[in-house]
Amino acid sequence: MTADSENNYCFKTENKFIVKSGCKKRMWRSLKQILTAERALPWPNEAVLYYSINAPPTFKPTKKYSDISGLPAPYIDRHSKLYYSNAEEFATVRSLPMDITAGYLQLRGANTIVG
Repeated sequence: MTADSENNYCFKTENKFIVKSGCKKRMWRSLKQILTAERALPWPNEAVLYYSINAPPTFKPTKKYSDISGLPAPYIDRHSKLYYSNAEEFATVRSLPMDITAGYLQLRGANTIVG
């Protein structure tokens, strides 16, 4: 290596985080500016954009979480329709009165009637 190559490091002479356009620094665009620019472009009707409310439904199944602990719940109680994650929560779910069970279902947004 020569003495010139040791002193010429590109990372010391260039600052890659500041982008210059002429003499002015480039400013970051806000989300509002990006949305305005997106609306001005010609998009096909089926394109899903940031501002489109009617996005197509997802094909992924919804994740189920325990109504008692909030952990991922692979099980559901057939009588009360509550989700649970282990045997201890199952015992808790079975011991709950009907009004508490209905409250958990209402919090989850389930439309089933406990019967």
